[in-house]
Amino acid sequence: MSLFAKIIEGFKVPPTKPDSEKDISPELMQKVRSIQIKTGHLVTDLMAGEYVSAFKGRGMEFNAVREYAPGDDVRLIDWNVTARMGQPFIKEFIEERELNVMLIVDVSSSGEFGSSGKFKNEVSAEVASILAFAAIRNNDKIGLIVFSDKIERYIPPKKGKAHIWNIIRTILNFQPEGRCTNINLPLEYLLKVQKRKCVAFLISDFLAKDYETNLKLTEQKHDLIAISITDPREKYLPTIGYIHLQDAESGETLLVDTSDKEMIKHLTFYEQKRREKLKKSFNSMGVDTIEIETDGSLAKPIIRYFKMREKRH
Repeated sequence: MSLFAKIIEGFKVPPTKPDSEKDISPELMQKVRSIQIKTGHLVTDLMAGEYVSAFKGRGMEFNAVREYAPGDDVRLIDWNVTARMGQPFIKEFIEERELNVMLIVDVSSSGEFGSSGKFKNEVSAEVASILAFAAIRNNDKIGLIVFSDKIERYIPPKKGKAHIWNIIRTILNFQPEGRCTNINLPLEYLLKVQKRKCVAFLISDFLAKDYETNLKLTEQKHDLIAISITDPREKYLPTIGYIHLQDAESGETLLVDTSDKEMIKHLTFYEQKRREKLKKSFNSMGVDTIEIETDGSLAKPIIRYFKMREKRH
């Protein structure tokens, strides 16, 4: 049995739950099993140490006192114990590993697009589910904010088997009420509800405007990582003649002649500049980014980022 299978087996849903949620449906279980098959390597690697190494604890916690040894930091001497015992003792500390991890997931209608057999919102759900499993496996608390042009759902950070299944069920089965994207809302909401510093993964295609101020405020208080989900057809269109392009959020349509090289060049240039501007904006505010495409690996960009982060710290 693989490590990921063991993890899933360990999270079987109890017969009854405090929040009166229904048991996991066969359809949802199938989705979870699908994630197990597709991304087992990623989760195994995360469990092997990348996640733990990349995200340190929130501080140092007192553990015990011991006798002073030459070379110890004199600032750590416990003077009360030293006076009582008649010889120097120092305080020992250990890193407090437990983190609060918040998943902030965009479920707006722009995610209902994919040219490689998988929609952007499906990829977002898989990434969020993997991070949820990784966090709970490492004894971190995990919470969730689902948003569109409104706060669709908030689940406070907690631990426990019923809680993690509630998170996974919500991510994989969510049916949003809103269609558009307002990234300001979840950032403002996070600042209000999460007083303690947390690790926040903002998962979106970032097809929104004017949220830089709140992004900067959030990064100043929390450890914010932006995970950008994109599709290859958003930056390049094949030559297939006239096609109608529709904005999934506004419903606006545009007739495009894909054989018009100048038109395609213009669209490609625009999308490239948008992505470059987005990444530059994030970097200038100290927000780390992970870029994931619907036709690419989930494992490689996430593990690459975790390893880079470990070296940096």
